Amino acid sequence: MAGPDDTPLLLDVMLGKLARVLRMCGYDAAYALDRGVEDDDRLREIAAREDRTLLTRDAELARRTPGSVRLRTRRVDDQLAELAESGFDLSLPDEPDRCATCNGRLVDAEPPHPEHVPDDAARVWRCADCGQRYWKGSHWDDVETRLAGL
Repeated sequence: MAGPDDTPLLLDVMLGKLARVLRMCGYDAAYALDRGVEDDDRLREIAAREDRTLLTRDAELARRTPGSVRLRTRRVDDQLAELAESGFDLSLPDEPDRCATCNGRLVDAEPPHPEHVPDDAARVWRCADCGQRYWKGSHWDDVETRLAGL
């Protein structure tokens, strides 16, 4: 089974929404457009150089990239189901580890917390790269429910 600790990923330009969910699952999920890369050969080069599994909807790109995973569906929930069927561990960790926005590592956030953080947030994390703040709220619960339904 492919898990977050042993499977760094590179997602092509068609999979941006999927990257966010995979990051929440703890995957090191690099997204092509975050790096300004759209060219297939550059994607293949990055995947090889960084030892990442390429996820793509492009049949030709998948065929030319050893070890890649081709997704056939468009909807994120369907893509998650495809990955689960392929042996990917799709569950939320006890504590978030990756920034859903930029893929950076999360660290404990020091108070004071911004006004938009709910008072009942037991713990808050901050992305070490972009500064985004995270807590286990309704969005976490929504993703957990989506993953349980796979």
